[in-house]
Amino acid sequence: MSATPATPPASKYATPLTARTTTPPRPRSRKVPVTGKSEEKVPAGTSVERSYTNAAGTRAYTLYIPAHLDPAVPAPVVMMLHGCTQDAEDFATGTRMNALADEHGVLVAYPAQTRRANGSNCWNWFRSQDQARGAGEPSILAGIVADIAADHRIDKTRVYVAGLSAGGAMAVILGRTYPDVFAGLGVHSGLPFAAAKDMAGAFAAMQGRAGTTSAAAETKAVASGRAGRTVPAIVFHGDADRTVNSSNGRAIVDDILESPHAPAQLTADSTESQAGGRAYTRQTYADDSGTPIVDLWELHGAGHAWSGGNPAGSFVDAGGPDASAEMLRFFLQHSNPAGA
Repeated sequence: MSATPATPPASKYATPLTARTTTPPRPRSRKVPVTGKSEEKVPAGTSVERSYTNAAGTRAYTLYIPAHLDPAVPAPVVMMLHGCTQDAEDFATGTRMNALADEHGVLVAYPAQTRRANGSNCWNWFRSQDQARGAGEPSILAGIVADIAADHRIDKTRVYVAGLSAGGAMAVILGRTYPDVFAGLGVHSGLPFAAAKDMAGAFAAMQGRAGTTSAAAETKAVASGRAGRTVPAIVFHGDADRTVNSSNGRAIVDDILESPHAPAQLTADSTESQAGGRAYTRQTYADDSGTPIVDLWELHGAGHAWSGGNPAGSFVDAGGPDASAEMLRFFLQHSNPAGA
């Protein structure tokens, strides 16, 4: 899997290097009619197909409603962003996030990229028009959260986003552009914010030669003036990843630590251990209360695949620490007062 469209004829997913977005005639919100869609009629442990539309386009998404969910209690939400050539069902299978949702009472949303927007089903993390608040794919994905909230009791202080590869890069963008919506982000094999502005830059960034984020890009990202908060992040990256160089995982962490909105005092800790037959180095940066604000897992010998996942899905490493469980554990430690 590549974080960008592949150059033909590299694989059956190879497509032209240009990507297109779909722009509807006017801003609107539309839901796919589904029998039993409402809170009262959807049985527990059910996946519901929906879609959301705004001025930037339309994206379908699957909403997983966990077993035994109490509709009277506001539920946390985790948005899961698949990687290139994947789809929502494949990503749900590989990450096993739905089983964890049943255990913890969490709604899970799986947005789906379209082939029309990107021929390899990649989220367009490498385009400047998709790196800003109120525009492009970030606006659609943030809009999906509001769409879910319109029909379900969600805890708006506990909305999280995670992704793999291109999905991980888009999760970083959402954390930067919508810090008032997302309380935490999880990135597996992803890239830092605004690491590229075009296709050539995307391939350079994937090789570990990311560009420097310009002041203009930062200003555009938070154009609404809702900056002032660093979104806590948990990051996984294999040091044998030949698709997205592992230096990108470190770069995501450094961006957060160097942010003017990061806590002034963070306590760093590093441990080496192993899980699922794979060694890893874990570095945490905790605030004064001891809560990790940044949690970096460097997976030794791991490639471009979701750690500890279900091999029935694509781009999964069945060994190693359970990235899904660790991400959810990290997420539920954090809430976002701005979301209230």
